[in-house]
Amino acid sequence: MFENLIDKLESSFKLLKGEGKITEINVAETLKDIRKALLDADVSYKIAKKFCDDVKQIALGQDVLKSVRPSQMMVKIVHDELTKLMGSEATDINIKGAPGIVLVAGLQGSGKTTFSGKLALNCKSKRGLKVMLVAGDVYRPAAIDQLKVLGSQIGVTVYTEEGSKDPVSIANNAIKVAKNEGYSLVIIDTAGRLAVDEEMMNEIEAIKNSVNPTETLFVVDSMTGQDAVETAKAFNDRLDFDGVVLTKLDGDTRGGAALSIRAVVNKPIKFVSAGEKMEALDVFHPKRIADRILGMGDVVSLVEKAQEQFNEEEARKLQKKLIKDQFTLSDFYDQIQQIKKMGNIKDLASMLPGMGKMLKDVDIDNSAFKGIEAIILSMTPYERNNPSVINGSRRRRIAEGSGTSVVEVNRLLKQFEDTRKIMKTMAGGGAQKAMRAMGALKRRR
Repeated sequence: MFENLIDKLESSFKLLKGEGKITEINVAETLKDIRKALLDADVSYKIAKKFCDDVKQIALGQDVLKSVRPSQMMVKIVHDELTKLMGSEATDINIKGAPGIVLVAGLQGSGKTTFSGKLALNCKSKRGLKVMLVAGDVYRPAAIDQLKVLGSQIGVTVYTEEGSKDPVSIANNAIKVAKNEGYSLVIIDTAGRLAVDEEMMNEIEAIKNSVNPTETLFVVDSMTGQDAVETAKAFNDRLDFDGVVLTKLDGDTRGGAALSIRAVVNKPIKFVSAGEKMEALDVFHPKRIADRILGMGDVVSLVEKAQEQFNEEEARKLQKKLIKDQFTLSDFYDQIQQIKKMGNIKDLASMLPGMGKMLKDVDIDNSAFKGIEAIILSMTPYERNNPSVINGSRRRRIAEGSGTSVVEVNRLLKQFEDTRKIMKTMAGGGAQKAMRAMGALKRRR
C-alpha cells in the first residue's frame, strides 16, 4: 500500500538533510518534489497544490528547535497535513436503530458484495450484533449466489426474494422480517451502477428514500485512483452518503483516492479493505495511514490485530508449557495458524517502523508457511508432541510424506528447538510482563 508514494516522499525529505535551517529556497525545492509525488499518486493537481501551499505556509512560520533537524521538522509538518487531508480522526458508522440499516452502494466491480459480507462479520464478531444481509442486486443472479455463499461462511442470514425485480420492495420486506425476528442490523447490498446511468441512479435514490438507512456507504475501488474520486462526487450529489469504503488496497494502488476523496466530497473514509479474507476489513485511521505513508510503520494497528487473536487463557496455558519445557510442535503449528489469521505477513511486517522499505522487493506471503505446515502435518501426533523421538528413519518418512527433503526437516527441527529455548527464557520474565500488559489493554478496550 502506497509503496511508490512512500519512496518518493522519502526522497523529497533528503533535500533538507544537512541543512542548518528551513529557508524559502530549500522548502520550495522540497515541496516541488512532494507535489510531483502526490501527482504521481493520482492526487488531483488542485488538491496537491493546496496541500503544498499549506505545508509551505506552516514550514516558513516554524522556528526549528536546535535539537530538531529541518528534515525532521518537515516530516512532522507533512505528517500533520496528510492526517488533516484524510480526515484527522477515525469515524464510526451509525448502526443504531431497531434494526440499524446500512445501505451499500457503488460502481460495478467495486467490491460491494464482498464488503457487505466483511461488514456483517465485523459487526457480528466485534460488536455482538445479530446481522441480516439483504440481496438487493436483482440484475445479477451471481451476486445473490455470492452473498449466500458469504453468509454461509460467516454464519449470517441472507434475505432473498428469488425472481423479484423490485429492490425497493425486497429491502422493505427484509426490514419487516428483521424487526419481527429481532435482528439488530440489516445490511443491504445493491446492484452496481454507473453515475451516468440515470435509471439506476433513480433506483438507488428510491431505495434510500424508502428504507431511510441509518448509514449509507459508498464503496470505491482504490485502484481506479482519481476516477474514483470524481465518481464519488457524482454519487454524493445524488445520495448524500455518510461515508466511503476503499477496497482492493492490496492491489497496485497509488493512493490518490485515499488522499483526495475526503477533500472532494467532505465525507469520511470509514473502512479500508484489502484481500479476499472475510476478516480483512479495517477501520480507516488517518493518522495511522499518514504514519505508514511516511515510513513510520503502524504499530498500534499491529497490536490490535494481535489482540483480536489473543486469548488470555490460552496464553496462560502456553506460558506454563514454556516454563516446564513442554512446548511441542503441535503448539508451534497452532501459533502459526494464529499468525496467519492476523493477515498477510508482508503487510504485518510493514507495520513495524522501517520494515516496509526493507521488504519492498521481498516476496512474502502466507504460503511461506506451507512447507513448515506440511512437515508438521506429516508427523504422527506422538511425534509432534515428542519431537525428541524423531530419528533418521522417521525424518526420511516425514520428508517423503510432506514432499520436502530430510535437510528441510532437519532445519525445521533445529529452528523449533532454538525457538523453544528462547521462548522458555522469555516466559520466565519479559514475556510474562508483556502478556499481562496485553491482557490489561484488552480488558480496557
